[in-house]
Amino acid sequence: MIELARRLDPSRWAVHIACFKAAGVWFARAEEAAVSVAAFPVTSFRHPSVLGHLAAFADWCRRQRIAVVHTTELYSNTFGLPGAALARVPVRIANRRELNPDKSTAQIAMQRAAYSCAHRVVANSQAAADRLVTERVPVNRICVIPNGLDANRPASIRSVVRPRKVVVVANLRPEKGHDVLIDAAAELLPLVPDATFEIVGGGPQLGALVARADARGVRHAFTFAGHCDNVPARLEAADIFVLPSRSEAFPNSVLEAMGAGLPIAASRVGGIPELLDDDRTGLLVPPGNAPALANALYRLMVSPLTAARLGAAARRLVEDRYSFGRMVASFDSLYITELVRRGAMPLRYLEAAAS
Repeated sequence: MIELARRLDPSRWAVHIACFKAAGVWFARAEEAAVSVAAFPVTSFRHPSVLGHLAAFADWCRRQRIAVVHTTELYSNTFGLPGAALARVPVRIANRRELNPDKSTAQIAMQRAAYSCAHRVVANSQAAADRLVTERVPVNRICVIPNGLDANRPASIRSVVRPRKVVVVANLRPEKGHDVLIDAAAELLPLVPDATFEIVGGGPQLGALVARADARGVRHAFTFAGHCDNVPARLEAADIFVLPSRSEAFPNSVLEAMGAGLPIAASRVGGIPELLDDDRTGLLVPPGNAPALANALYRLMVSPLTAARLGAAARRLVEDRYSFGRMVASFDSLYITELVRRGAMPLRYLEAAAS
């Protein structure tokens, strides 16, 4: 979403950012693209103060004459869509970027109620769109626009003779399957003792994962790097990318690894098979299956030609299908189509965009 805000045509769109807190790792990059930023410090949807923030957001939308409100995830969907409806914003777009493995029934129901205020709900994968259907979101409101990547960023030509360094980029949460990688490493290291594993990402599972690596006798092979801002450099320094998730919608980390030309071993879950074609652009394994993951990693380590072939094919696919340019053009078209459909923009703008 940050890259979308940064790359929309400023001659056509004036981007205003509404947030709960004007801070965070990526805030400065997002702020650069904004005409204005407004914070609505909601701390709990259960507290009566949320009604005041909702009214303030609706008033802000009216004063800024907002034409399109585009929310990004569960909490902004839940807050922003009803607020935009209250302000009678002409077009209201929701996002669905996950399959909700860690969300409560109440949270899912709350978001589903908010979706009723949206004109369209954009899923970033067919897997996420299918999940919306199971939550009874009308099919005619759902569209799929995959995440994008800077396909113009150069990638190194990889000719690694001994691919041994494995990297995973994912928050340390149970659904990401880091425990499966640790168990796979225990099977792999007796065969490839110089293999190493770097885990990039922070989260609540750190202590448990370090303890598991100790218990399995593989702690020496693991680096827990924590949150890192230099993910492209981490990918550049690696030989193999792995994502052993139990649940995924459309992981940006896999897109990034594909763009870096890395060979990938990942779980066959959610939207990952939409990104990776087994044995053509990556290797897919059943989720939670440590022996299968160990076998896939072993295959990449002992066959550099296979690793290079898969990495090169993944890079070509990103260039052809998942560029930021394609993503931004899709959202641009969606905004204009919905504005014209609701009488907020003359038809000639749609015709001009189509030409």
